[in-house]
Amino acid sequence: MFTAVRHYQNEAPDVVAQIQGHEARLRELMTGIEGFVAYYLVDSGDASLVTVSVFADRAGAEESTRAAAKLIGELGLGGALPNPPTVIQGEVVVHA
Repeated sequence: MFTAVRHYQNEAPDVVAQIQGHEARLRELMTGIEGFVAYYLVDSGDASLVTVSVFADRAGAEESTRAAAKLIGELGLGGALPNPPTVIQGEVVVHA
């Protein structure tokens, strides 16, 4: 399994609520990527949020990052998420 963690900083205060308003579309997008295992959006406070995508292979994890960036643009959330995320991705070596 592979995971992609995206940390968005300095976002608008209501961005999590804005994203939740498009939950069905986000869910459809992520589950439509081959190898989908799980997706999480975490409101980490302090004007930041974290997303975690888990996929069966590296290609799926990388595609999830591309797809998320494209969806942010399509939903007009660029102003609410003005900075690109810090992305950490890699192979899951231990899970429970």
